[in-house]
Amino acid sequence: MKKHHNILLGHGSGGKLTHDLIEQLFASRFSNPILAQHGDSALLPSSTDMITFTTDSFVVDPVVFPGGNIGHLAVAGTVNDLAVSGATPRYLSAGFIIEEGFPMATLELIVETMANEARKAGVLIVTGDTKVVDKGKCDKIFINTSGIGFLSADRNHISGGGRIQPGDKIIINGSIGDHGMAIMAARNDLKISTEITSDCACLNHLIETALDGCSEIKFMRDATRGGLGTVLSELVAGKPYGLLVDETRFLVRNNVRGLCEMLGFDPLYVANEGKVVMIVGEREADAVLSRLKEHPLGENASIIGEITQSHPGMAWLDTLVGGKRIIEMLSGEQLPRIC
Repeated sequence: MKKHHNILLGHGSGGKLTHDLIEQLFASRFSNPILAQHGDSALLPSSTDMITFTTDSFVVDPVVFPGGNIGHLAVAGTVNDLAVSGATPRYLSAGFIIEEGFPMATLELIVETMANEARKAGVLIVTGDTKVVDKGKCDKIFINTSGIGFLSADRNHISGGGRIQPGDKIIINGSIGDHGMAIMAARNDLKISTEITSDCACLNHLIETALDGCSEIKFMRDATRGGLGTVLSELVAGKPYGLLVDETRFLVRNNVRGLCEMLGFDPLYVANEGKVVMIVGEREADAVLSRLKEHPLGENASIIGEITQSHPGMAWLDTLVGGKRIIEMLSGEQLPRIC
């Protein structure tokens, strides 16, 4: 890791700088067998089902955007981190840091949204904390949420991905880049012909639909900061297998693609808040895809590629124009304060 004397925005991107910071600073100091699992949720041993535990902080700007607000993000982001580990989310905490002068009406909207999303996801917000800081000491409002779920023994392999093998299929449940471009458009008050709406959503019910009766879902990850490209790159890094995805098979909505082209963003690296990437055994991939398509959050699901024996440790993309390129981990920061 290149030595940086100060924290950069890129350290919060979800890409290479984030990876280096976590691995070489936090993970090296906090090292223990549970942290070493490197999942979206920690798997904690218990006398029956395993307990999954996760935490996240939300600093999005603006705090209200097309398709949601910071409260929506806080619940969905934490629920999804539990769900992609194969767990059933149950309990959340909510901690608020609020700037003096923040509008009470906006706070009420945020809290009401959190309550509604928790009800829809079937989770309880059971504890929390509130701090108010002087004006200028915090940018409007920051929220931290932690979550607890329960994981049955037959699903504890999902978080680590240890059963992945060549021939497995890669599935995503819909379009990419919606959230990041919705935030960009709202933040900069861009006047575009068709409004871009965030895909922010709790995915636990969709994921449970796919998992029910299926033994071949080998790995899941939600493609948030760093986008789909970073998830794919991380998936094969240092592994004895590679992957190949087809750009014609994943959906980028026309308004998202147009804004990305205008501003110089690659949709592969633009954040999502309602997309899960699944690695599924070839035998059950079509059945899982059919189940996803029956759910409103998976109606545009598709098989976008597969795990390969060739080019181990590397992710490759068949491009729209017929060429090939390597999918590398996001380097630097495309768009800060997206979640």
